Amino acid sequence: MKKWIFYIFFFNCLSSTAQDTAESIVQEPLAIEENYFNKNRFKAVSAIHAASYTATLLILSQTWYKEHPRSSFQFFDDSKEWLQVDKVGHSWTTYNLAKYSKSLWIWSGVEDKKATWLGGISGLGYQTILEILDAHSAEWGWSWTDMAANVAGAVLFTSQEFAWQQQKIHLKFSTHRNNHPENLEERANTLFGKTLPERLLKDYNSQTYWLSFNLSSFIQSDALPPWLNVAVGYGATGLYGGFENFAVDKTGTVIFDRRDIERLRQWYISPDIDFTRIKTNSKGVRTALHIINMLKVPAPALELTSGKFKFRWFYF
Repeated sequence: MKKWIFYIFFFNCLSSTAQDTAESIVQEPLAIEENYFNKNRFKAVSAIHAASYTATLLILSQTWYKEHPRSSFQFFDDSKEWLQVDKVGHSWTTYNLAKYSKSLWIWSGVEDKKATWLGGISGLGYQTILEILDAHSAEWGWSWTDMAANVAGAVLFTSQEFAWQQQKIHLKFSTHRNNHPENLEERANTLFGKTLPERLLKDYNSQTYWLSFNLSSFIQSDALPPWLNVAVGYGATGLYGGFENFAVDKTGTVIFDRRDIERLRQWYISPDIDFTRIKTNSKGVRTALHIINMLKVPAPALELTSGKFKFRWFYF
């Protein structure tokens, strides 16, 4: 979950540092398609990326990893953990890092194809730093499936840019407060935290990831609003442990055993909005719309769990 927290840190760093330049990056990068090369802007964007990577490495080393034993480089197979919900989270993070990184390179005047490569490499590079830290932690290790998910997120972004020069398919995220049964609340507090922000970011039972398809990009029809999307989502329920609903302490004593609870995959289909296709003359509003496009809009959804359909009037 540290990956989520420091993705937010990274993006905030990009925005706040840019505001100190002569012109605000926050208002411009997502609104500019072409620009002349600006040496000062290029240096500023390069410095922002370098500072973000360095700060993340230092902060994580002195906070998160300092509390856990270090080890030599090791591998860890977590491919079956959390029913792969966390893996889709890796893809989402890398995808959005790549997208906003490219916007910054475009703002500096880098040519579009080069900016696409730089965006994809920047997003993947940031995630790779975190994987290297994991590899030197006794409690984790280098995960090839994490890296595969990171690569998938970068490829989803860059392939669309090269093929279509736009994002017809966005990778989005939604989450909600999950009310666990009273007899499982203590376990949920241990795994996912007690506060609302912790639960929203840590509880894999609450998270859904969406591939959001822009209909007018694939279907030529004047009847379709340019911003209308349809999204296919993936989530899971019944997760009270990484690999199984069972846990022992360091002495081998069983501290949690609810293997009777089914761990189920969930699939959704729901309407969505591509906020990047809403027209506005305000650069600030345009940038805000691009940022919130990371999230799936709350809407009715059809859910499929364990072969059974359920209609949700309002789902996020």
